[in-house]
Amino acid sequence: MTKITFIGAGSLEFTTSLVRDILTFPRLQNATLALMDINAERLEFAEQAVRKIITAGHYPATVEATLNRAEALKDADVVLTTILVGSTDVWRHDIEIPKKYGVDINVGDTRGPSGIFRFLRTLPPMLDIVRDMERLCPKAVLLNYTNPMAMLCGALQRQTFIPVTGLCHSVQGTAKMLAEWIGAPFDEITYTCAGINHQAFFLKYEWNGEDAYPLIRKAITERPEIYNQEQVRNEMFLHLDYYPTESSGHNSEYNPWFRKRPDLIEKYCTHGTGWNPGEYAYILKEYQKTELTWKDRVRAELARELTPEDLKRGDEYAAYIINALMGGEPFGFNGNVPNTHLITNLPYGACVEVPVYVDKGGFHPIHVGALPPQLVALIHTNVMVEEMAIEAALTGNARLVMQACLHDPLTAAVLSMEEIKTMVKEMFVQNRAYLPQFSKIDVE
Repeated sequence: MTKITFIGAGSLEFTTSLVRDILTFPRLQNATLALMDINAERLEFAEQAVRKIITAGHYPATVEATLNRAEALKDADVVLTTILVGSTDVWRHDIEIPKKYGVDINVGDTRGPSGIFRFLRTLPPMLDIVRDMERLCPKAVLLNYTNPMAMLCGALQRQTFIPVTGLCHSVQGTAKMLAEWIGAPFDEITYTCAGINHQAFFLKYEWNGEDAYPLIRKAITERPEIYNQEQVRNEMFLHLDYYPTESSGHNSEYNPWFRKRPDLIEKYCTHGTGWNPGEYAYILKEYQKTELTWKDRVRAELARELTPEDLKRGDEYAAYIINALMGGEPFGFNGNVPNTHLITNLPYGACVEVPVYVDKGGFHPIHVGALPPQLVALIHTNVMVEEMAIEAALTGNARLVMQACLHDPLTAAVLSMEEIKTMVKEMFVQNRAYLPQFSKIDVE
């Protein structure tokens, strides 16, 4: 019997969709699903939702819900993390303080000053989780869904013997989107995608073995409805020749080209028709809305009868990976792993997102080689920002946090060095209570 533990089970959409997927695999249908959260109300809702799936599917799985992390982790085979440190009252300042200085942020969960401070807050509880895993389930694997993905995974991978990989749905989501744009059945598409989380690129994208990039370029340049769907990403493709994985709003934060002036924000980040074109504080506003309405939505969903369609497997990687680890069919996915010469022109040991093969023997990352120079020029800068932030978090070096922000492409495009230092000081003061790893917050 497999024990699968969810830390942050109150992230209800993740928990319910992952449980639904897990239970579609015959060898996982009798699993013990251990749900843990620090919010008792959210945990109760999660337990009800999971039991509802089990009942509707007539599965022999069992559920354990607890506020005690050690209890949830004991003897686990696989642990999934979907945690968020603090409500919007805590992390709104990651976005609002940079805006005061002129750095306009869309999401702020991955990199840049906002992503760095989210990482600094989130790493201490994540380290606590892996320390507990070392004691209570030392043979388990950690599948992380928490952002900022690359920085968290990169820090954990050099601090624990627990196998850690990070999972993101942007690769398979983008691959399907591109197939739709060119009218290709997805089962006829093959691709190689690599880089870092939220900034990986499709190095190959083929339809029945033929390069599909000419068809993608034709769709983007000749069909306005497709160009408008992902304006930032489409501009990046048209100029860099390879398609990036993450949505336009996210991508607009990771480079110096789209958010450094109001006219550029208006042109590229306002009128796109995709789910997130790049509006300022988009995700913060969405979270603030759901904080007022989530209970009503959850109660309505719990009252709804599930249909066979509701129990069908989705596209997230986690369930396929767990099935493979437990002896099922091997599976290939894009995961966040240490760079052991996998991408030869990115730093050794940095957290990279590459193709990974998984079976009951564990994770087997695939060698990619060198990225094209026009891609590595951008990615390497962001990798080094992340590397500085990781070292700063592990050593308590506040000045290195400031130096990481100095090199963030968007921040550097907007602010002077002195302005960046002043902004980082303010962000440290705001986050003081959440940064136990820093004995002092002096960046001078």
